Amino acid sequence: MPFVVLMLGACSETELLFHTAKAVRGRDTAGVQSGAPIYKIGNPYQIEGVWYYPAVDYNYDETGIASWYGEQFHAKTTANGDVFDMNAVTAAHRTLPLPSVVEVTNLENGRTIQVTVNDRGPYARGRIIDLSRRSAQLLGIEQKGTAKVRVRILAEPSRQLAMQYTGGKDNSGLVETNGVRGAPRSTVATAEIPGTPAAPKPPQAKGVPVTATMTTPTVVTPATDTVKVVQVRPTNIYVQAGAFSEYNNANRVRSSLSGLGPINISQANAGKQIMFRVRLGPIASVAEADKLLERVAASGYPEARVIVD
Repeated sequence: MPFVVLMLGACSETELLFHTAKAVRGRDTAGVQSGAPIYKIGNPYQIEGVWYYPAVDYNYDETGIASWYGEQFHAKTTANGDVFDMNAVTAAHRTLPLPSVVEVTNLENGRTIQVTVNDRGPYARGRIIDLSRRSAQLLGIEQKGTAKVRVRILAEPSRQLAMQYTGGKDNSGLVETNGVRGAPRSTVATAEIPGTPAAPKPPQAKGVPVTATMTTPTVVTPATDTVKVVQVRPTNIYVQAGAFSEYNNANRVRSSLSGLGPINISQANAGKQIMFRVRLGPIASVAEADKLLERVAASGYPEARVIVD
């Protein structure tokens, strides 16, 4: 039976908190100019005790929770100097190069789209990607606010973007070899379905351009309104306190968090090494996972995260 954390607060309040946190922290726009998008990897940075290390990783493949952002950031500068358009098929990611192209699959309905990553975020612990409003509409998560997703980088389009933005420089040598693996998924024959029409753009803020002329050649990316539907298997939500190479270390963490609810240790292969994962759950909803995640982080495990498996 799914594990439910009994705490006060509604899902809408939780989402408001995360969007407020994003607005307060702002964007990593140091060294970039609005309307002049550049290729950017960026330096390591820290949020709420967790370090993030931007890097080229053409093996990236992760499952987790997606959220979306829209009007509050419309026409503002993204982390690589682009202009955010909530009606474009884009997204924010914590560590992938800007821009990159990723495939995002909604693990709850099978909808799959290709998205251009041109911003940093999300800044909430329990999210792995922040979609533009249009991307959220195409994936069928605009009304719900969040969804279980798989995010997989598309290596060749991402390489092409990198080379176009850097004058033909090949960045493949910067690839990290230990990318995160997502939950497996079986693909059936795909069928394209039309996306919902984009909502009209809000009035343009005075003095703030919605579009801008790039200083680099215009780059055509595969991020479009095309939606495919694939077969997805049922998945569950967990809070993972950590993964350890030594079982005794994992067992100590399990003992310290046992009062928060059902918790177990599972094995996983990370290359040639066996890791012992400490997970709480399964959890009934994203809102409940968010609350539990905060409790685990407050117990001394700030790098805990929400896992979909």
